[in-house]
Amino acid sequence: MLDIVKRWAWYDWVMLILRLLSCISITFTTIQLADYLTLPLSILILWQVITFSVPWICLMLSYRYYLIAEMLLFGGLSLYLASLFPEAYLTFMTPAFLIAANSAEKAYRWTAPITIVGFPLLMMLSSQGIEEIKIFPEVALAYVIGFAFHLLIVNHRQNEMIRKQNSVLEQYLTQIERVTLLEERDRLSKDLHDTLGHSYVSLIMGMETLRHDVVSREGTEKLDALLQLARNGMKEVRGYLHQMGSPQETLPLVHTLRHLAEEFQTHAKVNVRFREIGEEYPVGKQVKMTLFRCLQESLTNAVRHGQATDIVVSLHFEPQQTRLEVQDNGHGVENWKDGFGITTMKERAAHLQGRVSVYSERGEGTLITCFVPRLVESTDEIIRLFIVDDHSFIRESLRSIIEGQRDLRVVGMAEDGAQAVELCEELEPDLVLMDLEMPNMDGIMATKRIKEKWPGIRVLVLSTFQDTEKAKEIMRSGADGYVLKSIESRELAETIRLVHRGGTMIAHDLFHKMLDAQSVNEQEDLRDARKISGKDESYYDLTKREREILQMLSQGMRYKTIAAKLYLSDGTVRNYASALYDKLGVRNRDEAVQKGQMEGLL
Repeated sequence: MLDIVKRWAWYDWVMLILRLLSCISITFTTIQLADYLTLPLSILILWQVITFSVPWICLMLSYRYYLIAEMLLFGGLSLYLASLFPEAYLTFMTPAFLIAANSAEKAYRWTAPITIVGFPLLMMLSSQGIEEIKIFPEVALAYVIGFAFHLLIVNHRQNEMIRKQNSVLEQYLTQIERVTLLEERDRLSKDLHDTLGHSYVSLIMGMETLRHDVVSREGTEKLDALLQLARNGMKEVRGYLHQMGSPQETLPLVHTLRHLAEEFQTHAKVNVRFREIGEEYPVGKQVKMTLFRCLQESLTNAVRHGQATDIVVSLHFEPQQTRLEVQDNGHGVENWKDGFGITTMKERAAHLQGRVSVYSERGEGTLITCFVPRLVESTDEIIRLFIVDDHSFIRESLRSIIEGQRDLRVVGMAEDGAQAVELCEELEPDLVLMDLEMPNMDGIMATKRIKEKWPGIRVLVLSTFQDTEKAKEIMRSGADGYVLKSIESRELAETIRLVHRGGTMIAHDLFHKMLDAQSVNEQEDLRDARKISGKDESYYDLTKREREILQMLSQGMRYKTIAAKLYLSDGTVRNYASALYDKLGVRNRDEAVQKGQMEGLL
């Protein structure tokens, strides 16, 4: 109740003061005329106290309850006083004004006739001294003034909403512009790195291979001069890349997200609380940008669509993942449907082998959680790499890039698939960087042979083109990832670590092309097959805690009740529920319970 009062506008105080003055005036008048009353004074004063408080409390909950309470209590009090004192019909002016001011939608269809016609008729029947020519116009005037006050309130609320939405949009556009510039700068730096950078590396490697063919002293000097020129050019490219880097990119993740939350709070005029849980560790540029966009979209949705006034942002640094939670106290949505912003957030997270889950229910607000796996260099473990490519300068370029990472080591190289299969037995690498198009034996056949003989060796395909058919074929052959050779060096290192740990990575654009190419019939056949086949908990990979929560949901328990029974926080239970919904492929608790019953999980 106190939180509601804190959000009051000037018109709420005007109506409260009007009610208070009216009730005080009536109370003093009844005390003075106590000898003429038919009810005990104490009962009448209690009635007036209830008349002041109960409708006001009902108004905080629902205006429909308020209208009924106002008519029964305040209208009944005015009717009683008018039956004793004809002039007391004037006490009904205040409730007539308040009823009109607080009516909404279609309530006017019944409040207006009852207020303007019904109560005046009852007063005239109960008291002979009330003149018809006075009471109807005066009550009607009070109702009309209340209706005009209601229009003023609606206009003020709409202006406030528009102002607030404009403020949110301005802040959002500012952030979009800033992030877009960062991403464009990042894209240009990648283009320079992947074109000029690789070209210079290839030129340097190629000229070094010519050193043995140059026999004259003059030719050696020219070759050294060309090499020096190429190295200087490479140094200049690196300098440009360094200059294009934004200072914001070097800031810690906590500082970046906290600044965004504080900036949003200032512009949107909502309370945003930011908290950091766990010891912060460095994250990649892509992870930082994904979490930044996720927070930005979540904050904007909370205010624009949920009308939230309080938002809690929690950033969890966990051993295996980085988790961002955004919980608001908005209206919530019963049947959540992903919009463009949420879909983009999920795509960004999926590109990093993460995911975004959304929990929202009417009256309980919305909780958006973004999970991104932690990809870090391991000081204890060395990943042994084997490079397979038919171009020598690409092999050397990859070796040069990879050996800059402390936990990555190149143990061998091959120029075709047949040589790769032979050397794998001798070198025993942890992961193979496989080219697709090669003479003698291509990458598809080589991958198949390696996986047949050494299933534990991970294979990451590096290709020049986005060929969906080839990608599907080599993934069926056992490859653990498919990325483009234009990938940035840091992203390549992170992808290698991810695939080595058992993950699967497919280039973002190629992944969408593969999804678009998948026929609708295949998807329908897959769904039919899943319906026909019996499934148990192991199929859905439900944990013990998730099974407990599913069982409690089937019993009609709310999240707060479940949290109390399991000695967990409300947010933790919501996270378990979101993970449960994702695994079952449902959107809310009702669908989860229904599917649990259908699949025999309950």
